[in-house]
Amino acid sequence: MEAFYGILIPFLGTSLGAACVFFLKKTLSDAVQRALTGFAAGVMVAASVWSLLIPAIAQSAALGRWSFLPAALGFWAGILFLLALDHIIPHLHVKSGQAEGPKSRLQRTTMMVLAVTLHNIPEGMAVGVVYAGYLSGQAQITAAGALALSLGIAIQNFPEGAIISLPLRAEGMKKSRAFLDGVLSGVVEPIGAVLTILVARHVIPALPYLLSFAAGSMLYVVVEELIPEMSQGTHTNVGTIFFAIGFSLMMVLDVALG
Repeated sequence: MEAFYGILIPFLGTSLGAACVFFLKKTLSDAVQRALTGFAAGVMVAASVWSLLIPAIAQSAALGRWSFLPAALGFWAGILFLLALDHIIPHLHVKSGQAEGPKSRLQRTTMMVLAVTLHNIPEGMAVGVVYAGYLSGQAQITAAGALALSLGIAIQNFPEGAIISLPLRAEGMKKSRAFLDGVLSGVVEPIGAVLTILVARHVIPALPYLLSFAAGSMLYVVVEELIPEMSQGTHTNVGTIFFAIGFSLMMVLDVALG
C-alpha cells in the first residue's frame, strides 16, 4: 500500500494545482510563471541527481571503476527517448507561439495539454522505478527515500497544474474543462509509475539503467523546456533564485528522509 499511495501523491499535486483555475480570476503574471517554472526545474534536477543517478551508480558498485557505465548508458537512453517523443508528438508549450513535432490540425489547447503530458511522463517513470527498487528489497532505496522523491515531484507538480489550467482558461475554455484537462495531463504519472514498477520487478538487475533512464528523461525536460521558459523576455533573476530554492528543497528532502 505504501507504493500505491506513493505513486498517487504526485498526481494529487497536479490536481490541486489545476484547481487554482476555480480561485484565480486571471492568468499568472510572467514573474510568477518564471518563479514556478524555475522552482520545478530545480526540484527535477536535484531529484535526478540524489534520487536517481547516485543510487544508480551505488547499485553498480560491483563493477568497480566502471560503476558509472550503467548510469551513463541509461541516462543517454532517457535523453534519446524524450527527444524521439518530442519529434513524434505534436505539442505546444504554454509561452510558445509555434507548435513542435509533426504538423497537426489539433487545437492549440490540445497541443498545450500534450506538452505538459510529455513533461509528466519521465516524472511518473522516476517515481515508479524508485518504488520498484524499494519493493525489490535488493536496491539501496528505503521507503522514506521513495516517499521523498514522491513528495518532491508533488510539490513541483502543484505549480505545474496551475501553469497549464490557467492558460487554458485564458484560451476560452470553461473553468471545469480547464481543470479537467489539467488533471488529465497528470494522469500519465501514476500510469507510467505502475508500468515502470511492473517492468522493473521482472528485471531487477536493470534497475541502475532504469533509474538513470528516468534521470535522463527528466533532465531533457528541464533543459529543453523549463530553463528556456524561465528565461524568456526581459532579463530577471527570479527564475534562477527559485531554481535554487527548488533544488535545495528537493536535496534536503532526499537526504533527510532517504
